[in-house]
Amino acid sequence: MLTIRYSNQRGHFDHGWLNTFHTFSFDQYYDPRYMGFRSLRVINEDTVAAGRGFPKHGHRDMEIITFILEGALKHEDSMGNGSVIRPGDVQRMTAGTGVSHSEFNPSSDEGVHLLQIWILPEARNLTPSYEQKFFSQQERTGKLRLIASSDGSDGSVEIHQDARIYAALIDADQSLSHQLSSNRYGWLQVGTGSIRLNDVDLEQGDGAAIGGESQLQIAAHEQSEVLLFDLA
Repeated sequence: MLTIRYSNQRGHFDHGWLNTFHTFSFDQYYDPRYMGFRSLRVINEDTVAAGRGFPKHGHRDMEIITFILEGALKHEDSMGNGSVIRPGDVQRMTAGTGVSHSEFNPSSDEGVHLLQIWILPEARNLTPSYEQKFFSQQERTGKLRLIASSDGSDGSVEIHQDARIYAALIDADQSLSHQLSSNRYGWLQVGTGSIRLNDVDLEQGDGAAIGGESQLQIAAHEQSEVLLFDLA
């Protein structure tokens, strides 16, 4: 069964410097029907204007994953990490007992378009930690590339939850498949482009909750970028 979360049904705020869409309840947006899916708690699609960003703020007891669709984002945190995240980079921050960070668009003339993902951890009060890895366009084109997992397999970043996240760049008229094991659930998020998931068409920003389906077929109508979550 596929349950579609259409892009235009998400929470939306345009603050001028930040244009943000919330798949699930977050901050000023609250809808008791959309509090997350399995361990997936947040998918925010953000576009941050040139030279703007989020000042230092705190988090705890969450696995936070940042995935850049276009542009670049500068990150600094209370653990002493500092980096610039670009397309292909996957950043994982375990907030655990508490961490603060800031995120800033370093460009003087271009926006940054990103997905920020929160996953509920398997335990509270974990030691805060940080990890960032790069997955080339070649690695992600025409295949579902594992980018995050509970055991860091296949070079993925390691998250503290029974979840596997895949990223794919799919050319027009190309098709990919994924097998969901029994008692597993899925969420597919369309980052860019438009696709067909089994027998349902999805556009940019759309998401689909997947339950009771073992075989997933993802076909692109145009060049597209998707994230697939394989969840307990």
